[in-house]
This record gives sequence, structure tokens and C-alpha cells, in this order.
Amino acid sequence: MTRPRGILARILPAILLLPAALAAQDEPDGTLKLATYLDWETVGNPQISPDGSQIIFTRGWIDKINDRRASSIYIMDVDGSRPRVLVEDGSSPKWSPSGDRILFTAEGDPEGSQIHVRWMDEEGAVTQVTHVENGPGNVEWSPDGTWIAFTMSVDSEHPWPISLPGRPDGATWTEGPKVVDRLVYRRDRRGYIDEGYSHIFVVPADGGTARQLTDGDWNHNGVAWTPDGAEILFTSLRVEDAEHEWRQSDIYSVAVATGEITRLTDRSGPDGSPLPSPDGSLIAFTGNDLTTDTYITAKHYVMNRDGSNVRMISEGFDRRGSNRIWAGDGSGFYMTVSSEGTSNLHFASVDGGVRQVTEGNHMLSVSTIGSGLAVGTRTDHQSPGDIVTFPLSSPDRMTQLTEVNADVLAGVTLGEVEEIWYKSVEDFDIQGWIIKPPDFDPSQRYPLILAIHGGPHGMYNVGFNFGWQNHAANGYVVLYTNPRGSSGYGSAFGNSIKNAYPGKDFDDLMAGVDLVVERGYIDEQNMFVYGCSGGGVLTSWVVGHTDRFAAASANCPVTNWLSFVGTTDGASWYRNFEHFPWDDPSEHLRRSPLMYVGNVTTPTMLMTGEGDLRTPMPQTEEYYQALRVLKVPTAMVRFKNEWHGTSSMPSNFLRTQIYLREWFQKHARGRMATEE
Repeated sequence: MTRPRGILARILPAILLLPAALAAQDEPDGTLKLATYLDWETVGNPQISPDGSQIIFTRGWIDKINDRRASSIYIMDVDGSRPRVLVEDGSSPKWSPSGDRILFTAEGDPEGSQIHVRWMDEEGAVTQVTHVENGPGNVEWSPDGTWIAFTMSVDSEHPWPISLPGRPDGATWTEGPKVVDRLVYRRDRRGYIDEGYSHIFVVPADGGTARQLTDGDWNHNGVAWTPDGAEILFTSLRVEDAEHEWRQSDIYSVAVATGEITRLTDRSGPDGSPLPSPDGSLIAFTGNDLTTDTYITAKHYVMNRDGSNVRMISEGFDRRGSNRIWAGDGSGFYMTVSSEGTSNLHFASVDGGVRQVTEGNHMLSVSTIGSGLAVGTRTDHQSPGDIVTFPLSSPDRMTQLTEVNADVLAGVTLGEVEEIWYKSVEDFDIQGWIIKPPDFDPSQRYPLILAIHGGPHGMYNVGFNFGWQNHAANGYVVLYTNPRGSSGYGSAFGNSIKNAYPGKDFDDLMAGVDLVVERGYIDEQNMFVYGCSGGGVLTSWVVGHTDRFAAASANCPVTNWLSFVGTTDGASWYRNFEHFPWDDPSEHLRRSPLMYVGNVTTPTMLMTGEGDLRTPMPQTEEYYQALRVLKVPTAMVRFKNEWHGTSSMPSNFLRTQIYLREWFQKHARGRMATEE
């Protein structure tokens, strides 16, 4: 499979754009070099055609000239043959119900993302369907293919309009202030309050004026057409409800012809993700009762189309499901379920019960099912993501259709990955993985990197990880684990850090380090730790509670919960504490890494995106200033064009890898094995 010719014409040799520091790194031949990242490709969102003969999918690539991740739309026969490009720049493709067209999103006029439609005949004509000011989302064909529904942010009315007296004609006065009169829970990447609301629109599939179906001070999420095309199902949360409870939402329907809205669920707790059955008689949805838990495993329900006869069908099933797809006979739906570092296909019956369909130590995500064939993506420790198919009648007969990185991995030896389980405090069973250098020799001693995931309700998994394999290629043993609070292990495990974070998850991390050290191949003088977001929280907590690491990098961290809860882009963080800070600040202080900075002797770097609103830059600045005052070696790396994280831009991914290893090598104790 090759890239489109137009793309090749824009790509220059990778070495021309690499940071100067990279050229100085001596990466061993035959290993995964950092420069390879610029040639790395991804596949996603495979969709089988209505007649079952073809598959469309996105193929992601890196535009080295413009420093961005881009994607093209490809098509191939259902057996993987004849792969070819359909659209050079586009994403989110979907077949029309009859298979005669596809819709996709791409840059258009006016500036920004717009909906386009491509005819699947020999001419292949493309029409830009929308010309809207704000980017459309949740794009869906109507069942008869004549309409396209989508959601879009709509600016709300000014909450406090005033008229200024005495303004001369033609005068240039300062722009008026932004007046905010509701709870701040959304901001754009510039830090401005986002006063818009998400609403549902429809537009003729051959182009025309988009018609708004919903309005008001509501946020309407998701789009699911009923099979007769008469209604659109969606989830909504009244903004006034959000002032008091962040976890209350219901399912509604809107009549396409009249705009009449009907409420279908009405109970205490969040209901969402409605999905009608093939005949339209049932609606599947997710939900749970109102709770103060910070980790929630949503239950699966079905109800009649009018909202009656609601019943739970996932009793006793304690894992999260996504990508739900109804079986053609309406007997239930398939879904991708993540559990213990893996993901596989499951089936939920309308009669009750969830059973596992596929098995494997992989990350499998099924995106479409047609003619008895499931299509999705699969990755594991040694295999980057590619497209696979398998018959539902024989799920063990999995066929891989693409190998988009086979060219850049030719002749490359990857690090071996070992799964581990170990005991931690309170008899918790913790899962983790160890990546060893490609030329691993158990009689040698290697520097260790401990990577900590964010969330904190996240889950490290068995999927391929370029960054870690690149660290291993440079001589490091990489350890990554899922401490208590991680997702994928059930509700009790996820909620074990409720009002106790950071806490004993620190013990889980250290127990994992102890296990690897006991194996005798770790250089205990040169162990390093890093993480972003929730991982940044724990990294700054780690250096305040132990000096066993030679250096650390706390990336996009929260270091002061007291100041954080009033400056983050989500006020829902208040629910992570038993009390508001103005009632009792003791808990916020006790759980703030900043309160333990006086214990820190470990050289600690901080890396954060300058546009970060989730863990705002002042969190990094507070910790940096404290370390400087205490004369602890530190550096603050402020990434340009980054929101939450440091690697959304390709060049910034390279910088993140380089800065990490440069910092670790700079503060290594003695001579590390990687320097020999």
C-alpha cells in the first residue's frame, strides 16, 4: 500500500526537520529510531459497504512540512486487495445506506471542517455539503440517504446586553467584555469562556442550507436516526441542572419534520448513547444511578421506542463497553470491551447477559459489521494497528488486511514485552508490563524508566507504543503498570482511590519497581520516572515521598489542588473531594504534591503545553518556583501549540522523547549502560 502521489510530492527527507539534538543521539542500527516516527502511519474507522464487497478507512500520516497529523481516505476490496486512495485529505468516512456515496469531513469554505459527499461512481464527484461557521460533529446519514444530521456549537445570546451612550459615528472603541453568568465548565484553547451550546442540525445530502432542529440553553450530544427517518435520538443535559449535579442527563427524540422534542428517560442519573434497533422497536442506551463515585462502569439498558419498559440487560457485568453495533436480527448488540489491558468484542442480549465473542491478548476495536463479517483494527505489543476482519460465526479466524508500517519496521528488532502481576498493599493484585531493550542480556544492569498513566481512571494496555519501544531501543527497561484506580478492573478497583488520590496508588507503583529490581538486571542508581496529567500528579507525588529515582519529569501535572479546582476547565473536579476547599481546605492541601516539595531532592523537570486548560500552566509554575527556591535541579519546558499533553504536534512528540532522555542522562548517577 502506498501513499497518494500528491502527498509524496510534499514530503521531504525526515532529517531536514529534526531538532539538532537528535542528530547527536547514537541510536543503535536495527532498532526503532526516533526519526522513524515521521514515517509512521495509522489506520482507523474501517467501514464495510452495504453490499459487503468493499471497505473504506482512514490512513493517517505525518505532514512533515506543516508539522501536523493528516489523514487520507482509502478503499479496498473486502479481502484487502486493491487498496487505493479515494480522498487525499479527509476523515470520518461513512457509506450512504445504498452504498452509492460516502460522506466525510475535510477542510472547506468557510475555513474549518466541513461535510463533503463523494459519489462512488467512475466520475467520483465531490460536493461540499455544509458551509457552516463552526465545525460539525456526530455526522450521520438519514436512513433513506437524503439528509445528513450533525451537531454544531451555537453561540448563546449575550447574558447582559447594554447600550453605551455618546459613541460618535465611526469611533473605534474597545471591544466589550465577556460576561459570564453560569458555571464555567467549558473554555476554548485560548482560555476564553465558551458560551456556546451544542445543537442538532440537518442538511440535504446534495447540499443546501443547514436547518437547526434544537435550540435553547441545552447541550445536545450524539445523533442516532430512527430507522423510519422520522426522529433523531440524542442525549442532553440542561445547563441549569449542571449547576447542581454534573452527572444528570437524559435521552430525548426530536421530530425531524416539526422539531418537537420528546423526553424518553427521566430518572436520577446519567443516561446516554441511544441506539435504535434495526426495526426501530427498541432503543439501547447506557446509564447508571446517581452516585458520588468517581469511577463509573455504565450499565446497558434497552427500552421501547416510546421510553417505556426500561430494563437493564448487563446485570453482573462490570466492564465498560463502546462502539455498540446492533445484530441484524435485533437480538442484541455487539460492543468493544476493555478489560485488564486488553479489548475484545462482546455481545449483549436483549434478553439479558453479556458474553465474550473474541479472545486475545490484543487491543481489538470493531467499528462495523456487515454480511456476518466484523471489521475493525487490532494492535498488540509487537504489532502496530492494522485492519482486520473475521466472521462472527468463527471469531477465531481473524484476517489482517493491512500492514501500513511493514516498510519502516523492516529489519527493526523490537524490545520484548513481558506481562507481570504482583501483590501490593491491602492485598491488591496489580498488572503491569516490562519492555526490555532489543539486545537484552539478563546478566547486565539497565537503567529503568517508570511510566505512569493519567486519568487517573486510565488503563495502560497491550497495544503497540512507539515512544516506549524507542526508549527501549536506547537501552532502557520500561515499566508501566495499572495501579489501583485504573479502569478495566471493575468498579471496586476503580473507586479504591475515591477521596484518596494520590495515596496507595503510590505503593502500587513502588511495589512494581521492587519486583523488577529483584530480578537483578536493573541499575538501581539510575531509575527514572515520568507521567502526564494524572501521571504528572503521581510523578510529583513520588519525588516528594522517595529519593530512589535519579531524575523525574512531571508532565502536565496538578501540584496544588487548592488552586487547581478554581482554574481548570472542568468544575466537576470538586466531586473528587468530600468538602469544598472554602469549607475545609485540609484535604486539598494534604493531597497536594506541593505540600511535600520540601522533601524533594530528585532533579525534576516539568513539561506542559502552554494552552493547557485541564491542568493549567500555573500548576507547573508553582512547583517549578518551589523547586528553584529550594535549589533542587529543575527545568520548565513550555510547549508551543499544545493543549493537554506535549505530543499532539509531530515535532513536539520528537521533542518530548529527546527532552526526557536528555534530562535523565544529564542527572544519571555515575555511568549508565546506555552511555557505554
